[in-house]
Amino acid sequence: MNIPVKIAGIGFKVPETVITNEDLTKIIDTSDEWIKTRTGIEKRHVLSGNETAVDMGIGAAKNALSKSKIEPEKIDYIIAAASLETHVYPSSACEIQAAIGAVNAACFDITAACSGLIYGMGIAKALINSGMAKNVLIVATDAISRCLDWTDRASCVLFGDGAGAMMITVSDDEQDDILSIDLKAEGHLGHFIQMPTPGKNCPLAAPNEEAKMFVKMDGKEVYKYVVTKLPGYIEECVQKSGLKMNEIDYLVPHQANMRIIEALEKRLDFNPENVISNIKEYANTSAASIPIALTEAIESGKIKLPCSAILTGFGAGMTVGTTVVRLREGIA
Repeated sequence: MNIPVKIAGIGFKVPETVITNEDLTKIIDTSDEWIKTRTGIEKRHVLSGNETAVDMGIGAAKNALSKSKIEPEKIDYIIAAASLETHVYPSSACEIQAAIGAVNAACFDITAACSGLIYGMGIAKALINSGMAKNVLIVATDAISRCLDWTDRASCVLFGDGAGAMMITVSDDEQDDILSIDLKAEGHLGHFIQMPTPGKNCPLAAPNEEAKMFVKMDGKEVYKYVVTKLPGYIEECVQKSGLKMNEIDYLVPHQANMRIIEALEKRLDFNPENVISNIKEYANTSAASIPIALTEAIESGKIKLPCSAILTGFGAGMTVGTTVVRLREGIA
């Protein structure tokens, strides 16, 4: 059994609070020019007050559902991809389920950092291909601003908060919208990006050194890894799709750093006009960055539908996810 899948709807949601590079100069020793030159980032949206990653995920899920025209009670699974859940439990997926009324959905979270959406797409495709599900909602939502050291200018300038969602269903015309997908992990490189979980040992046991829950990243090593390894992984996935690189309309990469995006563009010899980037407006929103960039580009008309596209993400783990997809009219 190999039931084809359809990408039926996508959507995104970001917080209203915007922090510019100039704003950051009030709390750290940096400048707008320093940040833009090294990252391409000009501003980022961040959570404020009692807003949560789940709140963003609910908004993104509702937007994707409205495009897909799927009723919430017909969702079989909700997969939430998040690096920093609002609660350890209940899962973000369960909280989103309750808010949108998806009463029949099984729910779970996955942690693949910035590759989370693509990992979720791989799981959704397998569930539908095998006949275990007809409708799977993926929600990538990350609130990285809550786990940054705001005195560390090397890391805190890079991230923003946001959520993106994708509704995947059984194809109604026998055409598969996920032409190929490839997931990888290289755990021996996990020290490149880390975020420890705080906690104290039992008073009857030897005391431990409690860690602060801050993102720690070796930016130089991440850059070298991505520009060295990712182009080859993308080429492998394109080959599996049955298409050639010059037959694919758009490249939608994870929005980590403009230098990385430009390096990928050059290594793959991809037309710069067809490489989608909105990092200057949102910074790195982790797992949410690909669906935010994809949805916004379609809504603005930068991506013309129908089309084909490469979606590719990389993140802590190190994890990598790449897929070649068919995008239909009406998904955003």
